[in-house]
Amino acid sequence: MHSVPEPAAETTKSRLVSAAFALFAERGFDGTTTDDIAQRAGVGRTTFFRTFRTKEDVIFPAHEDLLERIGARLAVATPRTRDVALTEAAGIVLRHYLAEGELARARYRLVSSVPVLRAREVAGIQQYQRLFAASLTDWMAGEPDGELRAGLVAAAVVTAHNYVLRRWLRGETDTPEADFERSMEVALRQFRESPVGGEETAVVVLRTTAGLEDVVTRLRPLLEHRDEATER
Repeated sequence: MHSVPEPAAETTKSRLVSAAFALFAERGFDGTTTDDIAQRAGVGRTTFFRTFRTKEDVIFPAHEDLLERIGARLAVATPRTRDVALTEAAGIVLRHYLAEGELARARYRLVSSVPVLRAREVAGIQQYQRLFAASLTDWMAGEPDGELRAGLVAAAVVTAHNYVLRRWLRGETDTPEADFERSMEVALRQFRESPVGGEETAVVVLRTTAGLEDVVTRLRPLLEHRDEATER
C-alpha cells in the first residue's frame, strides 16, 4: 500500500489558515482547537505542528518575515536617505496586508474581539517600533537629543502606518497607498532638519503704491545678485 504524499508546504499552510479562520468565524477563537483546524484542513495533527506551533501562529504567520524584510531595507539606508528608507520599510507591512485582502480584514475583526490576540498584536507593533528606533538611533548618533528624537520618529512612523492600515481594514478608504504616502509625509515633516548652516528666512514688509508686477520686476535683480554672491 502506497502512502499519500503530504501537500506542498505552502499549500498546507494556506489550507490550515483558511480552515482556521473559517472555524474561528463559526465557533469563535476559544471554541476552536488545533485538532479542529487540522481536521477541517484535511491534514494530520503532526502536520499542523510542523507548520505552526500554536493556533495563535495561524493568525500571525508572517510577522518574523516582515521584520526581516524591514530590517534589510533599513540596513542599506543612510541618514541622508532616511525618509525614503522609512517610508519604503513601513510600506512593506502595508502592502503585505493589502495583498492579503479579506484575510487581513478577517484577522482584524478577530483580533479586535479577543484580548489575548490583541495583546500579541500590540507586542508585534512594539517590535516594529523598536526596529525602526534602532536604525534611527544609529543614524542620529552624535546629534542633539538623537536618541530621544529617534524614538519619536519611530513612534510617528508606526502611528502613521497603523492609521492608514486600520482605515483600510474598516473599509473607510479605497486609496490606502496614496493615504499612506500623505500620512508618512505628515509624520516625517516635523522631524526634518533645519536648512543647512542654520539659514533663516527674513520677512520684509514694503509699503508702496506700485503694482505687484512692478515690485517683482524691481526686486528680481537684487535677488539674482544675492544668489550669485551665495554661490561664490
